[in-house]
Amino acid sequence: MKKDLEFEFSVNKENNTITVKREFAAELPLVWDAYTKSEILDQWWAPKPWKARTKTMDFREGGYWHYAMVGPEGEEHWALANYKTIDPKKRFTALDGFADAEGVVNTQLPQSKWEVSFTPEEEVTLVENLIIFDDLAQLEATIQMGFKEGLTSAMENLDTLLVAQKQEA
Repeated sequence: MKKDLEFEFSVNKENNTITVKREFAAELPLVWDAYTKSEILDQWWAPKPWKARTKTMDFREGGYWHYAMVGPEGEEHWALANYKTIDPKKRFTALDGFADAEGVVNTQLPQSKWEVSFTPEEEVTLVENLIIFDDLAQLEATIQMGFKEGLTSAMENLDTLLVAQKQEA
């Protein structure tokens, strides 16, 4: 079993992108489901002590995921991901932005396009996220909000969840 899972987080300010490469110690179907099924996303997507809570998810081209990040005091920060393309168990793209509880995107806050690809390897699955911003200001605002730390923490939650799922199988 491979012990050190790859994790790479890089920012390219010239292209207004963030690239995140992360390996997970699980087979492709489990990792794909973790990214595409709301009942699993709700278990890992938020950094502790926050929780993700899905209001609506319709994972198909033209569908969307409307969810809240719920803080320890009950505070809610809503987001909306609109799915553009889906190639099952290989990749999907989505437009992501902050929203309100009704799903109206807040254009005053950063928005981005996510290109997420999944590559099965020997004992792991590599997930690559290319996150594209319209301009440098949105990229920098996202970084200032603690995006790297939050996403890193969420991915550690997924590691724990995948271990538990494999033990149940």
